[in-house]
Amino acid sequence: MADQTEDIITYFQKLDRSFFMDELKEFAYMDEAIPIGHEQTISQPSLVLEMTLALDLQPDSKALEIGTGSGYQTALLAPFSSSVYTIERIAALHEQAKERLKKAGFANIHFKLDDGSTGWVEHAPYDRIMVTAAAAQVPRELMDQLAIEGKMIIPVGTPLHQELLLLEKDEDGEIHTTVLNEVRFVPLRGKYE
Repeated sequence: MADQTEDIITYFQKLDRSFFMDELKEFAYMDEAIPIGHEQTISQPSLVLEMTLALDLQPDSKALEIGTGSGYQTALLAPFSSSVYTIERIAALHEQAKERLKKAGFANIHFKLDDGSTGWVEHAPYDRIMVTAAAAQVPRELMDQLAIEGKMIIPVGTPLHQELLLLEKDEDGEIHTTVLNEVRFVPLRGKYE
């Protein structure tokens, strides 16, 4: 398996966060979540990097992202995966991210406007799943769409207490869970609110 850690860190350091913001661009350098409208945020850069590295992307990974948002996390997944399927439920954010990421030259990103909590079954299974909003519990549909030996990063909990989980599906289909951090994300809307 390829270790893309150094390449991801180098790319991350060059990625201009302000490109993914329409307002408050002057705060792009800050390591904190910034509002992007529609009660959503662009996550703090250090956390985006931590989550990306924990996902252990491989050059042949087919990745599913739940919550496109501004497209910032998507732009970090795409260069290190074979393809990224990303879902956003807010039409304005979906359109902005699509336009932004196509302008940036990405050709391996597939966009969907929908409730991401139930995944994108037509293209399953996925080697990697990145969830960028907090679920009250891990959505069963996402677990089912995770490939054997696949990995998922998801924040789980209440608005006051969330844990960032790494879920790994072994060759027998069993799930192994590791708590990576305590976090605070906007809630995952849809079936698992």
